[in-house]
Amino acid sequence: MVNSTEVVIRIEGVGQAFGEVGDPRRVVALESTSFEIARGELLCLIGPSGCGKSTLLNIIGGLATPTMGRVTIDGQPVRGPSPQKVAYVFQDNTLFPWRTVVDNVKLGMAFQGVPKAEHDDRAHESLKAVGLSEFAHHYPAQLSGGMRQRAQLARALGLRTEILLMDEPFAALDEQTRLLLGEDLSALLATTAKTIVFVTHSLVEAVFLADRVAVLTARPGKVKKIIDVDEGHPRKSTFMTSPKLSALRNELYELLHDEIRKTITLGEAEAST
Repeated sequence: MVNSTEVVIRIEGVGQAFGEVGDPRRVVALESTSFEIARGELLCLIGPSGCGKSTLLNIIGGLATPTMGRVTIDGQPVRGPSPQKVAYVFQDNTLFPWRTVVDNVKLGMAFQGVPKAEHDDRAHESLKAVGLSEFAHHYPAQLSGGMRQRAQLARALGLRTEILLMDEPFAALDEQTRLLLGEDLSALLATTAKTIVFVTHSLVEAVFLADRVAVLTARPGKVKKIIDVDEGHPRKSTFMTSPKLSALRNELYELLHDEIRKTITLGEAEAST
């Protein structure tokens, strides 16, 4: 249990269903989900496909309203998006192709209401933090996939929110690039003390990045177990090949094995109806 004085996000009995009660097509995505997230920690959400990971992330960010339970941030119920406190990095490329990288970063600030006089300094500071200073005036099409994800991260950093929600941001990248961006994110956490909630399907990525990993069950998703990684940031490539990471990765696999089987069985049953 996280010390109550350090808690920034509380998920309390959250459930989410899509469709009306009694409708055979109704889907219960989440059920009785409760846990806490400490200020300055990186918590990974991992579980089988369809278990409600992204749904839960959207509820934390105020992009969706739970059908039961609640989420609080700094003790205040989440009732909608809070751009002053929470920023998103999505899996899909959300950069505008007709804007340069630096203009894409500034756009997030405009939506947040940051005074225009601060845009230049904030944007270039954010691009420097992700190693894209020399590409500030390039267009997204001129960047590699990994660089575009860095640009999206820079846009989120430019908002200077305390909380960063990341929905499989590296999923479309090759493994080598994912690992390098993971190192960069770990280094960023060490210097900014942001609170990060990170959704992933990768066991290795979860262990390498997280302070704690919340394992969700098959749908309807709920917390099966939360694993402590207990490794300081920034994390280096040596941790990737360590016995500790291997042991934790194997523990995650054991926890997820039956849940993935349930998901496959459920999918086959639904397909046959």
